Amino acid sequence: MALPDKSFPVSWDQFHRDARALAWRVASVSKEWRGIVTITRGGLVPAAIVSRELEIRVIETVCIASYHDYDMQGDIKVLKDISPALLENDGEGVLIIDDLTDTGKTAELVRAMMPKAHFATVYAKPKGMPQVDTFITEVSQDTWIFFPWDMGFTYQEPIAGAGKG
Repeated sequence: MALPDKSFPVSWDQFHRDARALAWRVASVSKEWRGIVTITRGGLVPAAIVSRELEIRVIETVCIASYHDYDMQGDIKVLKDISPALLENDGEGVLIIDDLTDTGKTAELVRAMMPKAHFATVYAKPKGMPQVDTFITEVSQDTWIFFPWDMGFTYQEPIAGAGKG
């Protein structure tokens, strides 16, 4: 997979701060969430943080695999559906959590399952923004986000020196 020139590395500390900020924002929407539906796998970490901060005990997953490269998202496959109890009333009172909305295709699929749920992501790219109700940080479409669970500790070339030999 060819990665774009722009990268946005996120540390564990930064991600935790951003996920807590997401909890603050969605707390202003409702104090009475019936539960969280998190999109796996990326939504698992922010859902854990938001559920702790808002004392939400019912957490469900929707497991989706999308096979893609940077430029184009391919087929999306639902590996595990949402429990019927949270689907009641089109998901009203349910908080959907993910780490990122990129192209918006996955978000669109989940939103169709629960049209009245509140969709919240930590990061959002322009193509995916129409599908979410709340997000913390906008990132340009041509930027690759490196989440802390995807990274190891390595030397980083200074921006000014990138590509110089």
